[in-house]
Amino acid sequence: MQHIKNIIFDYGNVIFLIDFLKTQHTFTDLGIKNVERFFAHSGHDPLFDEFEKGNITSAEFRDGIRRITQKPELTDEQIDNAWTSLLIGVPPVHHELLLKAKAQYRTFLLSNINEIHLDYISDYLKREYQVESNDVFFEKVYYSHLVRMRKPNREIFELVLNENNLNPAETLFIDDSPQHLKTGQELGLHTHLRTKDDSLEKFLYRSGLLKP
Repeated sequence: MQHIKNIIFDYGNVIFLIDFLKTQHTFTDLGIKNVERFFAHSGHDPLFDEFEKGNITSAEFRDGIRRITQKPELTDEQIDNAWTSLLIGVPPVHHELLLKAKAQYRTFLLSNINEIHLDYISDYLKREYQVESNDVFFEKVYYSHLVRMRKPNREIFELVLNENNLNPAETLFIDDSPQHLKTGQELGLHTHLRTKDDSLEKFLYRSGLLKP
């Protein structure tokens, strides 16, 4: 990958480890049945997409959770705790890799995210790493709920490419969702599917993008 000049990173399960099953279990513990029918990695209720696109507020999202779970008695705190339980954390080596990559490439973050999760992550980064935000690791950060669009829609990819004058042929996109990579490929990006069995560290060194 010697011709790569730019790297666009996804966040969840590429940099910040997440576990969708934990949120499913936490919702179940609240007495909610058949959680997978409205929330799973492979698909979910439109409520979650709307939240990730910034089309509804955190308060409207919580009300939506009460509606689709048919649990009007759920408190804001219970919903937030369940919703953030999927957020595991960042292995220290990932921040080291990002700083190394930033020194050699133009790097960007492109994440489907929402207000509640970003607030939690910002707090986590300050508490665990004394870092104010992800801005220190990238040239520019794109959060879906702030730009009002989300992957896998072409528009959010085109925003990143056009705003930063990136040549797709010189740009690598790393994500853990095949449907997101498909859009990237259609736009001419090089792509890499991040899997549980192949760490970000292994890939970056194996590919020659970073030197040990």
